[in-house]
Amino acid sequence: MKVPEVIVHFFVLLIFTSCLGRTGGAATEIEKITDYGVPHTPTTESIPPKSLTELMLDSLGLVDISQVDGRIAVDLVYSTPDNFLGEVLYDDLTRAYLVPDAAAKLVKAQDILDSLRPGFRIVVYDAARPMSVQRKMRKFAEVHGKHYYVADPSKGGGLHNYGAAVDISLLDDDNNPLPMGTGYDHLGFEANIDNEQSLVERGIITRDELANRLLLRKIMREAGFTTVQSEWWHFNHVSRQEARQKYYLIDF
Repeated sequence: MKVPEVIVHFFVLLIFTSCLGRTGGAATEIEKITDYGVPHTPTTESIPPKSLTELMLDSLGLVDISQVDGRIAVDLVYSTPDNFLGEVLYDDLTRAYLVPDAAAKLVKAQDILDSLRPGFRIVVYDAARPMSVQRKMRKFAEVHGKHYYVADPSKGGGLHNYGAAVDISLLDDDNNPLPMGTGYDHLGFEANIDNEQSLVERGIITRDELANRLLLRKIMREAGFTTVQSEWWHFNHVSRQEARQKYYLIDF
């Protein structure tokens, strides 16, 4: 979608929410998510006010994962300096957003995980990503010879820029991250999924870490996601071509 249309959607949302406030009560997050037809177990915690970026993502029809299913943890890495750029990229974004049908798949993945490892949870490290952040990431990656890992904004960006990709890991029943052999955002061959047995044989990752990666891929593939070769944490909802036909580009 072009930028002017995004702005129109956003201002319509502001008017709508303003009117609701004057009439004595905004629609709850549960009601919003139910309208999308996404199965969920919403959180029971009070909902803090949304930021400008989060309101704009709402206006594009994306859904807040934490309000879709309270079992799924959210820890947006780019809202902190603990990432490959070493700086905060999401100034006012702490919620993870996806298109509704991708969110429904993630709920299905959590259901599968529940059946296999009761008490374990999915944790989301990144989801919908504005193009302004994509441009900054791509510039950094090019300077450091890592452009392969970041989709080119000049060519339409990647699936994160449509809310159609998600970066995740797993938490155990004590909310500890399962070891995966590398940290999230590790830009190197150690994070690849195409030759993991060799990584084990060479002592780069352990057998337990490989088993954790296999569990992660199992639940996500069974839920309908696809993988990429270079990042154990990244999962796609649809192809780029389909995303460009069905969803709005998050071009702000």
